[in-house]
Amino acid sequence: MSGQSLLVPGELSPTRSVPGNIRRPEYVGKPAPTPYTGPEVQTPETVEAMRVAGRIAARAMAEAAKLITPGVTTDELDRVAHEYMCDHGAYPSTLGYRGFPKSLCTSVNEVICHGIPDSTVLRDGDIVNLDVTAYIGGVHGDNNATYLVGDVDEQSRLLVERTRESLERAIKAVRPGRQINIIGRVIESYAKRFGYGVVRDFTGHGINSSFHSGLIIPHYDSPHATTVIQPGMTFTIEPMLTLGTHEYDMWDDGWTVVTKDRKRTAQFEHTLVVTDSGAEILTLP
Repeated sequence: MSGQSLLVPGELSPTRSVPGNIRRPEYVGKPAPTPYTGPEVQTPETVEAMRVAGRIAARAMAEAAKLITPGVTTDELDRVAHEYMCDHGAYPSTLGYRGFPKSLCTSVNEVICHGIPDSTVLRDGDIVNLDVTAYIGGVHGDNNATYLVGDVDEQSRLLVERTRESLERAIKAVRPGRQINIIGRVIESYAKRFGYGVVRDFTGHGINSSFHSGLIIPHYDSPHATTVIQPGMTFTIEPMLTLGTHEYDMWDDGWTVVTKDRKRTAQFEHTLVVTDSGAEILTLP
């Protein structure tokens, strides 16, 4: 594996502003969101609004990803995604969510999730996950992907490739009438073929007018994930696979989650709506 030195926190830039005419999620300026009490099955109107939000999130992520190269800072990636969402009338969902200070998450190398964009400079051989969520029309669209920075070692490249494949396999397993745990079963069985760890404490989630509705989508075969999948349900699948343990530590910032053994990790995510025959991806550019 790459011999890169471990990540350390960088310096945060000032909070980016959002035009006043852009609708804010209800949690902005509050310590926590109001708990969601609505249904997990959404109306066609809500799903259509989520297609719009998902498309903006996917395009914002793609715009930021164009800049990924050795020497760019994660803060610069945040700036590009932030400006794209605002220019298209969307609010960056992470900005102000439970106090998160930036408009996307940038998780580098051993960071499992929730890395905060800052002055950190991407290096040749790094891998970096961009996690972008857009809020528009009263709903959220959430996606992420892991990208290669310059010349990446084979072990890391395969981890990224196989993590993407695990998401694709999980999406194909979604069918009305099946239990949610089919998703984790598919991911875990595939990951085990390569000796990868599957992160258990951070999961996919229900999403709609709420960023996180309370519905949990484990990425391992959980005996407790017995909720039956129904047409119209909207949720994310976002497997996090590691080269070592699934256990983690958290930085003092209260957000950045790193593998306990500091080995590399990759993640991919889409927001989905369940159809009569499977699942439709709502986060396509």
